[in-house]
Amino acid sequence: MTILGNRDKPREEGMPTVDFAIETRGLTRDFGALRAVDLLDLKVKAGSLYGFLGRNGAGKSTTIKMLTGILEPSRGKMFLLGTDLSDAAAALAVRRRTGVVPEDMALFELLTGREYLAFVGRIYLLSEDILASRIEELLSVLELGAGHSQLVLEYSHGMRKKLALAAALLPDPDILFLDEPFEGVDAVASRIMRDILRSHVNRGSTVFVTSHVLDVVERLCTDVGIIHNGRLVFEGPLASMGGKSLEDVFLELVGSTEDTRSGLSWLTEDDR
Repeated sequence: MTILGNRDKPREEGMPTVDFAIETRGLTRDFGALRAVDLLDLKVKAGSLYGFLGRNGAGKSTTIKMLTGILEPSRGKMFLLGTDLSDAAAALAVRRRTGVVPEDMALFELLTGREYLAFVGRIYLLSEDILASRIEELLSVLELGAGHSQLVLEYSHGMRKKLALAAALLPDPDILFLDEPFEGVDAVASRIMRDILRSHVNRGSTVFVTSHVLDVVERLCTDVGIIHNGRLVFEGPLASMGGKSLEDVFLELVGSTEDTRSGLSWLTEDDR
């Protein structure tokens, strides 16, 4: 499935070819005494579908917020498509080449889906012809056909997720950041979204996704990074896991493989 067809124009001319679409060096973020991200060194290959995993509170969303300009890092360096984000003018230019589905989505609820996408497209300075064509295709493929009349306020949670993805795809970005895009999405919509993301990567883009649904990540992603207590504890291709499942590797690194029944007295064998 190719949702946006052929690109309307080539990638930014004169932009250097890079090995890593996303790179961080010693990236750190403190909230008072709490260190949410601790000396994070990421290397996300250009053209990969990268799963960024961790338990609740591990630092995933904080990392995405720093990479997308919502939060300032306490220290460290960040690079998107080879561009140093400490240069404000260069950072603005490269962020025009990114799409984001944030954790909280924060959609404008008193607009229709179509109106919301038109608003986002104009922020990205898309021409009216391109914008109209892409909106129609996105509403159709993501099954948001009521977007011409239904207010976002009336959308279900799953519809909001799909609209947020549509907005992120609208500028045909070189990098797509997705924070828990499959949460609350039904099986049919999840399959459509996965097909769209694969198509996007096949056309040369990079997708950086967080998800607690490890089965989806294992089927979808080419590479993963696992963060625990703000620190990167694993990074590499899924094929490098030595035949272990992603769940087994994840639990070995950040959790416990012990029988969870041991924590509940009424579930132990002796109490039955």
